[in-house]
Amino acid sequence: MEAKVFRLLCGHLPPSPHPTSTVARIPISLKPSPFNSKPPSGAGVLRRSKNKEEQELYGLPKEYYDDEWQARQREKTKELHRRRQEEEEEEERKVEEYREIGLRLKGYPEEEVQKAKKLVSSFIRSAEEVEEKIEEAAEKGELTELVLMVIWNRLDLARRDDEKDAVRSLDLLYRRVETEILKREASPAMRLLNDLLNMHDGFDDEGWLKKCKKCMIDTFPREDPFSILVPAGFNIDEHQGKLRPPLEVDDPLLRVDFVREVDALLQEVRPEQSEAQTAQGLDPESVASRLKQQEKQRTIRQVEALLDLAVNLKW
Repeated sequence: MEAKVFRLLCGHLPPSPHPTSTVARIPISLKPSPFNSKPPSGAGVLRRSKNKEEQELYGLPKEYYDDEWQARQREKTKELHRRRQEEEEEEERKVEEYREIGLRLKGYPEEEVQKAKKLVSSFIRSAEEVEEKIEEAAEKGELTELVLMVIWNRLDLARRDDEKDAVRSLDLLYRRVETEILKREASPAMRLLNDLLNMHDGFDDEGWLKKCKKCMIDTFPREDPFSILVPAGFNIDEHQGKLRPPLEVDDPLLRVDFVREVDALLQEVRPEQSEAQTAQGLDPESVASRLKQQEKQRTIRQVEALLDLAVNLKW
């Protein structure tokens, strides 16, 4: 319907006054139009660009037209790009380091990793009861190399993030757990040596040696000639009775074994101590290194005193 209406309307339109073949001629005026004026010369443009009043019309500060100021701005831009690039490289390096730390535990079973992480978290939350927690975990056999690895990962992350308090706490926790593991895996002689060293209060050397002597007498079986030739319970007249001295434990620690292992330990530690160079300087790292070396030397002297006491021990 709409198409028909349009056709009907078109049919009633008046015819065009000009035939379709005729081209409309537009008169062209020879007078110059004010809208088609020629642009000014180049010299005039330069003169106006140097005019201060026209510069202020653009709203730009005067410094924008100073070559030295623009050169300084370009240098600042280069410096900003350089710093941004350094920050991006540092960020990529940290991401790579964190990825490397996370991959350290990839070779362990996921269930054991989760169990070790929970155990370490319980150590951190226990605060003053951490000693009891560590000993309890050691008795249950829960202290393993994986637990040490989890603590080391946390310590490494704290060092990279520069968390000094966390670094100190985790470092002490790592050393304590490592000591407990070594204690459980050590031989009876090394466990006795560790107990004797821990008996020292740091002041009274003579009193400490007396306590160590009593502990050795209670630990080592008697080795005096009479007890060996005539053990307790042996009838010398009838030659009847036990030929071995009664031992309270199935696997006693003999003094000769203790002396041999302690002497081997000293032979191993002395060259390392002599090769160690004491750091010079007053910075915190040098002072800490010197204190650590002094502590090792003091421990070596204590072990030498215990070895001499065991060699000359008399019941």
